[in-house]
Amino acid sequence: MTLSKGRMMLPNSAVIGPQDADELKAQLEGFAQIAALIEQAGRIALCAHTSPDGDALGSELAMAQIIGERWPEKDVVCLLADDAPVPRIYKFLDGSDKMVPASSYEGDPDLFMALDLSVYHRLSNGESVLRRSKHVAVMDHHPFGNIVADASVVRPAAAAVGVIVAEFAQYVGIVMTPVIAQSILCAIMTDTGRFQYQNSDGESFKVASLLVDCGASPSEVSLNVYQSFRLQFLHLKSLVMGRICTFEQGRISYSYATQNDLARTGADLDESDGLIDVVRSVEGSEVALFLKAVPGGKVRGNLRSKGHYDVSTVARLMGGGGHRAAAGFTYVGSIDEALSSVLPALRALVNDEDVENALECRSLR
Repeated sequence: MTLSKGRMMLPNSAVIGPQDADELKAQLEGFAQIAALIEQAGRIALCAHTSPDGDALGSELAMAQIIGERWPEKDVVCLLADDAPVPRIYKFLDGSDKMVPASSYEGDPDLFMALDLSVYHRLSNGESVLRRSKHVAVMDHHPFGNIVADASVVRPAAAAVGVIVAEFAQYVGIVMTPVIAQSILCAIMTDTGRFQYQNSDGESFKVASLLVDCGASPSEVSLNVYQSFRLQFLHLKSLVMGRICTFEQGRISYSYATQNDLARTGADLDESDGLIDVVRSVEGSEVALFLKAVPGGKVRGNLRSKGHYDVSTVARLMGGGGHRAAAGFTYVGSIDEALSSVLPALRALVNDEDVENALECRSLR
């Protein structure tokens, strides 16, 4: 790694956190409860959601590193919800090579920490570990969770879970090493789309600035995540770009990738995660949809909004979830069937009509 060798504490004089007093109070109370659970635990398991992105992996690794700094006597393991390896673009993060598939973890943790999710089904293989754990804690920024936890900080207004993790690091008073700062910066940069998405707020910029002061390198995150594409992926990207089409006078942009596309180009499934941003970049598009076929006869859908439209309403009706500007879902069936199912809701969304009614009408045809 090319990080600075410096170590420093996040200064208490530059307190970071939500601006709303009630929200800040609730977060501090949640931090106190989570810290108490960590104090009491001997064995701790951390896990983020299935098909982890930069926020999930960066936040999980950073939390493990924070616990190691503040409570070095704890036995901490970072779990992967799936059996798939860490996506190639995130393997530069320190500790990623030591993550363990949840399906092969046989321990009974004193504390299970779920990061970047608060719903059971998105834990995949990690759910069985959660259910045999003595205590559960959650840190998340997605609404509508259903995990019953002993302690939680769930703040949908936060740009990324990495923001909350950074504020927890300040709360417990650890020395912020460059390694921890880098993991958190990766989390924030990826979930804000390099600070281009609507969730890029003053809090996220303030946290990022402090992380860089502590030794994090934005250029290294950018080089690994956004500037190191394999030729196979670029061939896949060209296929996806060539298929982009629009609906509703250009307000909805759409494209897709099949399993045959992956086989033909040699691209990996996880490499296609960022292709939604290619579809999102179409001029005049306000809502973007990218569908990719995944093993098991399923299709994974990614949704993005460039304006005021709340794509999470569509994702939830399709059995998924997310945020106003970024959401996703998984559909059992073909790409054509998935498009036929979700498109009426997207059309209703951009026409300010009843999204739920549009899906109900589609299901009756």
